[in-house]
Amino acid sequence: MKLQDELPVDHRLARIYRWTAGLGGVFLVVFGILGLVDQVGFFDTDGKETLGLSSNGALSVLSLVVGAILIVGAVIGGNFASTLNMVVGVVFILAGFVGLMVLDSSANRLAFQIPNVVFSFAFGFAVLTCGMYGRVSGHLPHDNPYWRERHSGPETVPNGPPTLVKVLKPGPPNPIGH
Repeated sequence: MKLQDELPVDHRLARIYRWTAGLGGVFLVVFGILGLVDQVGFFDTDGKETLGLSSNGALSVLSLVVGAILIVGAVIGGNFASTLNMVVGVVFILAGFVGLMVLDSSANRLAFQIPNVVFSFAFGFAVLTCGMYGRVSGHLPHDNPYWRERHSGPETVPNGPPTLVKVLKPGPPNPIGH
């Protein structure tokens, strides 16, 4: 049994988060098209400003591809969109760190500047959050498959004096109905 196959796809806000990430994909596609229209060199390290961000040909093409992937994920929906959004979010966060490392150097092949780095972090965290909805929480309902998977093994009870056990595992020893 794969856990992602068991995740219900009818979460209350799943559609909103899915389409929010899809709208982010639309922004990336528009950014990519406008960047290509400017006819900047493909690996130009200076770039031109497009929608407040620095862009060159390589970043424009990359934005088109990632934007199209996010749009396709929003259309497909379900567990695929959730996983895709989490992966794309992490990639954008990592791109922000890489952009910081190569800022003002000849290795800056995507013409990143500080606004690009800030956008990469903000967009990455936003898309990551969209993908995590219903999967990651401290208060998942007990019928959520992710909660069941985390709590499927035998319950381990800490050893030691009763006072220490109470500190390590507060609450009734075996609550009924929880």
